[in-house]
Amino acid sequence: MDVPVYNMKGVEVGKLTIDQDKLGGEVNAALIKQAYVRYHANQRQGSARTLNRHAVEGSTKKIYKQKGTGRARHGDKKVPQFRGGGHAFAKKRTREDFRLDMPKKMRRKANLNALLAKFVDNEVRVVDSLSMDAPKTKSFLEFLGALKIDRSALVAVKADNRFVRLSGRNVEDVTLCCAEQLNAFNLLNHRYLVITKADLQALLAGPSAQIDKSAKINPLGRVKKEVA
Repeated sequence: MDVPVYNMKGVEVGKLTIDQDKLGGEVNAALIKQAYVRYHANQRQGSARTLNRHAVEGSTKKIYKQKGTGRARHGDKKVPQFRGGGHAFAKKRTREDFRLDMPKKMRRKANLNALLAKFVDNEVRVVDSLSMDAPKTKSFLEFLGALKIDRSALVAVKADNRFVRLSGRNVEDVTLCCAEQLNAFNLLNHRYLVITKADLQALLAGPSAQIDKSAKINPLGRVKKEVA
């Protein structure tokens, strides 16, 4: 697969050949959806709370005497059957209650497959370099316009690229992230992806692209401990 490479003025300056098999060969919609649901579920805070009868504020005084009224026996008015009382089965869930998981190689393949879907739909803009002399939002918008980006965009930019980050952080429908943080959830939530040629090559040659047995036998990026 040959992908055009542009400069910051939107002029095509070359081609980049990408091995489609490294991205999964073909788009696997079921795998991408599974990864998307996982990322979405794992962002839940699990902070929903409802009050039980002991957490409701109010008097604990007995509402009427125990006998002689012909009515049911009751204590305070904070029980679930009274209006304003606590919930019988109060929500006490945490973040872990919503967490989903996938094997590492499945997650990596889903992320690469989502990237392949972007390439197939011509929604990836590869640039030869991404730098600015000063933080200026107008220049950043002109850069996006030159690449014909008219919808939401995910811009992969290094953490130390300060001027580009300052220029694009307040632009509507633009999200900045590092190339190592690309995943199926972020890719599918944006129409376009903007990434430099060097970052894309590093991504496809790094540990995030290991989706076979070598990920376990000879994992990339692992720091080897020195034996004393």
